[in-house]
Amino acid sequence: MRIASLLPSSTEIVCALGFEAALVARSHECDYPASVRALPPVTAPKFDPDGRSYEIDQRVKAILQEATSVYRIDADLLKTLEPDLIITQMQCEVCAVSFAEVERVACEFLDVPAQIIALEPNNLADVLADVQRVADALGAPERGQALVAAMQQRMTSIHERASALPKPSVATIEWIDPLMSAGNWMPELVEMAGGYNLFGQAGTHSPWLSWDELAQADPDLILILPCGYDMATTERELPALTQRDGWEALRAVQQGRVFVADGNQYFNRPGPRLVESLEILAEILHPEAFSFGHEGTGWRKFQPVRVG
Repeated sequence: MRIASLLPSSTEIVCALGFEAALVARSHECDYPASVRALPPVTAPKFDPDGRSYEIDQRVKAILQEATSVYRIDADLLKTLEPDLIITQMQCEVCAVSFAEVERVACEFLDVPAQIIALEPNNLADVLADVQRVADALGAPERGQALVAAMQQRMTSIHERASALPKPSVATIEWIDPLMSAGNWMPELVEMAGGYNLFGQAGTHSPWLSWDELAQADPDLILILPCGYDMATTERELPALTQRDGWEALRAVQQGRVFVADGNQYFNRPGPRLVESLEILAEILHPEAFSFGHEGTGWRKFQPVRVG
């Protein structure tokens, strides 16, 4: 089997199932495990990914007014690699190349028809179902069952321990400028980690969030994990949020309960490492009860810059 994985999450799923050797192509964003970086990338963004949060948002919106996807496929390279299984998604036009574009390229360029799997993880149950779908397509349903069971066991253990603890109100920020809260599986993870999720609903796309809504809710804890950003990039973007009038008056700021997390590597990827994402949440929300060793690599406390 020759697999072209066009999603970071599906690449992680394939590798977790033990089929990394069958991968022949990846997306430009696939980087875990590190060994997959040696694979040729067959996708690329149609926009300049460098810049401030607001600039990137405007570029993406401009492209989507004229196209169904903000990414392109290298059809010639894909043809040369001859995949017989292509894994893509139907969940978000901003997350990866569109399903319609994958279908078009496969029909017009590939000499031998390839099976196309389109993942659509809207909530946590969908993520687990997608793991099994990939395993079934790879002819290894038992590996999928084992991986799903292991993920569920680890997550249930955290949920059971956290259920007896106090539930701080939590705002998760998935984009800084303009503000967006996290949806899909994130509200479920917050609840499982022992928090009360303020914005976004499980199973629905991430909603835009006004500053007034955030200020009025005055959360106990704010977790900032922008889509596609590591912690260093997130911290460079924080002034767009922290310089707003009223930021210093927020309860979470005054109590030192503002955190940044690596959204790109963990929370934004609906794959096996959502378990680690839950561990990160548990450590942040309840440090007195949970310690998995993710501080410094997966998350850290926001350190305000003091003037004078």
